[in-house]
Amino acid sequence: MDAKTKAKKKRNKQNKPKELKFRLSRWKFALAGAILVAICVAVTTLFGLLGYFPFSNMLIADIYGKFGYVLSWPKVLLGTVYSFVDTFIALYIFVWIYNTLVR
Repeated sequence: MDAKTKAKKKRNKQNKPKELKFRLSRWKFALAGAILVAICVAVTTLFGLLGYFPFSNMLIADIYGKFGYVLSWPKVLLGTVYSFVDTFIALYIFVWIYNTLVR
């Protein structure tokens, strides 16, 4: 094999596209998703107190009713905290599994 062929093979190996593996930060992803869902639950509950979105509020009450959530002004904060914690845990586990599979 001459020098040109060797150099060409070496360049081809170096220019080969690499497989991209994106890893996510568990804490950042879970925190961002949990904040978003908590805000959505709080806004939905506040609108529910004003008479809007009855189905959405029944769904939230079905999920968190076991923990003392009812549609009332003081329980807006309780539903927000519950949804934040639930979502944070679920997304943290989701990203952990994703990062494990990407390896």
